[in-house]
Amino acid sequence: MKNIYNLSFIKTAAFCFGVSISLFAQNTGALRGTVSDSLTGEALPFSNVVLEGTNYGASADLNGNFIISGIPAGKNYILIVSYLSYTKKKIKVSVAKGQLLQMRIDLSPSTVMLQTVEKIGEKQARPNETDLGLQKLNIRDIELLPKGVETDILRSLQSLPGVQSTGDVSARYYVRGGSSNENLVLLNGVSVYNPFHALGLFSIIDPEMINAVEFYRGGFSSEFGGRLSSVLNLVTKDGNKNRYSGNANISFLTGKAAFEGPLPGGSFMLTARKSLFSNTLRRFINYKDAPFDFHDLSFKANFNNSSDKSLTKVSVHGFNSLDNLTNEDPTKANYRWVNNIFGASWFQAWENVPIFSESKLSYSGFEGKIDPNLSSAKRRYNKVEDITFQTDFTNIYDTRDELKVGYKFKSVKTELNFESLQGTPTSSSQSGLHLSLYGKYRFLRWDDLGVDVGTRVNVLSLTNKHAAIFEPRINITYNLLPGFAVKAAWGIYTQELITLINENEVISLFEPWLISPDYLETPQASHYIAGISWSRYEYLSVDIEGYYKKLMRTAELNNLKADALDPDFVQGEGESYGFELLLKYLHPVVQFTGSYSLSWSYKTVNGWVSYPRYDTRHSVNLNMGFNFGAGWSASATWIFGSGLPFTQIAGFYDKLYFDDLFSWNGASENYQPFTILGDRNLGRLPNYHRLDLSISKDIKLSFLNASVSFNVLNAYDRKNIFYFDRKTGERVNMLPVLPSATLRIEI
Repeated sequence: MKNIYNLSFIKTAAFCFGVSISLFAQNTGALRGTVSDSLTGEALPFSNVVLEGTNYGASADLNGNFIISGIPAGKNYILIVSYLSYTKKKIKVSVAKGQLLQMRIDLSPSTVMLQTVEKIGEKQARPNETDLGLQKLNIRDIELLPKGVETDILRSLQSLPGVQSTGDVSARYYVRGGSSNENLVLLNGVSVYNPFHALGLFSIIDPEMINAVEFYRGGFSSEFGGRLSSVLNLVTKDGNKNRYSGNANISFLTGKAAFEGPLPGGSFMLTARKSLFSNTLRRFINYKDAPFDFHDLSFKANFNNSSDKSLTKVSVHGFNSLDNLTNEDPTKANYRWVNNIFGASWFQAWENVPIFSESKLSYSGFEGKIDPNLSSAKRRYNKVEDITFQTDFTNIYDTRDELKVGYKFKSVKTELNFESLQGTPTSSSQSGLHLSLYGKYRFLRWDDLGVDVGTRVNVLSLTNKHAAIFEPRINITYNLLPGFAVKAAWGIYTQELITLINENEVISLFEPWLISPDYLETPQASHYIAGISWSRYEYLSVDIEGYYKKLMRTAELNNLKADALDPDFVQGEGESYGFELLLKYLHPVVQFTGSYSLSWSYKTVNGWVSYPRYDTRHSVNLNMGFNFGAGWSASATWIFGSGLPFTQIAGFYDKLYFDDLFSWNGASENYQPFTILGDRNLGRLPNYHRLDLSISKDIKLSFLNASVSFNVLNAYDRKNIFYFDRKTGERVNMLPVLPSATLRIEI
């Protein structure tokens, strides 16, 4: 019955798009399969799969799955499969008329220390890929970047054009003029509401557990929704299917371990990480006596049932992270954050038809609080509970076109208690249901043209304000010349969950989530993006993109609130636009990546136009990597950013407080210093720049593998300003020169 139901769903959706589902044409067949590591059985995402001497090819998805359709039948072909740092594989294949040939392809890791770099991805396999704004990141590449203390995926995003940060003491990122709450972070398809450790300084995502990373800077297609600016899509490792293995890693910041191995019909993986409070962490947080304690735990188990005609995979996974800062000093605030994620998924490659489906059931919970004690911090408590069920279907036609449809049902509850800057207490508890449907059709039948067109329909809103909201989107790629493509994308995006962000706070330590209040309209954004891509030579590629983003009805904290009857939020507008350049040279010995961004961002609230605190006019990121052979490698990164906006101090005065009129001494006791601020974000901090260096050595022994790396952050000790203390007016700098080391042992 389930098979009949799912096929009926596909047919109904296809009819709505004016497309009929058919089996293969009489003269064609198809190849479908999974690309994996021969030693561990781990999927190899974004592997390159092509039929030699033809235009038929594909790039494996996040789970290592691929399909090549419309192959002329009755001929012999050579299938070439390649992946970075793996030995290229050639396989003789032939498909019969109407045949769907199921394959499992294992690639062997290259045993040569100084190997040829195979260019992977879809530039070879599918030159008409609609990938404007998309970056596919390899964990190996991320690990080669110089580390502040240890590898951090969210910090590595800041090296991409269009991605800004507010300094080297924060892992928060801002994409093309959008605020940090407009970035969707998915872990195995589950929303992560607070992906940061230690007050936002580090990511909770341990790279040890991640297998694939997709990052959309804008223009993302209709299968993603709920955020206005970007999508970070993370998929965890399945675990070693062939043998038990483990590794341990220690740095100046954390100690962590991983263990993986086979299960009957599948595999599992466990990871754990614990903070090691040290002088390094104290220098990061500039909070000398803070008793920081954080950890994260993850698990995943998978069960497979594959045959020559179909593939079934069931997975369960979980994640927990905890941050706890409890001060013995009563004049300092206490902080606590908890993330809990649980999920299950069922993936099916259907028998005899080129259809994939995947269903997911998940829970994502976040709880955070600030207890001010006797400090000047404001009390805050936030809780989010999100239960989601979703199903996606993908059909590949013999013309190489693709139809993808799906739905997502969410039940969300948020609770928020906080005090405004004026001390006014506010409490809000909301819950709602969300149902969205989406469909998109990808025209890939022509070698030089690719079109991804679709829409997302929000049938049920968390706030129940709208019967339906349409979010149409389109992404186009056209190859003018071999290796030279022009691209464009447009789309409408909405967001029903917002955060409490105060632009008047010098440092935003806590951004609680809540469902958008009923008196606010749903925030919306429109993306307009165009670009060119050039990759004529084997090692060199250039990407140039220009964008314009219009933000409408954004939720902003009402800083003019005077009493309990005034609304907590008001609605504003914003716009951002800019130009981005990304240059890559990936040679076996020397690798270079350079990016430049020129951008403008504006916000309008209560009729006042201002720069958001993350607005940066010029950004430069240069990274050079060297592979010396024999396991030795080195890298250097230089970062430049023009000055960030800040609100200047206009002056001070003694403010009179009437907390207790009966004990008032008008001469002195009830006067306290009060800071007078100038116009919001009208000042500019000095330019920011720093140099990071790294050198590493891989050691391979008969019984274990080890690697050791030495890193220096801010090698020339640049005195980059962080902020001015509003109580004293004193300058507070970011990180000084910071050396660190990491040791990794694998058994």
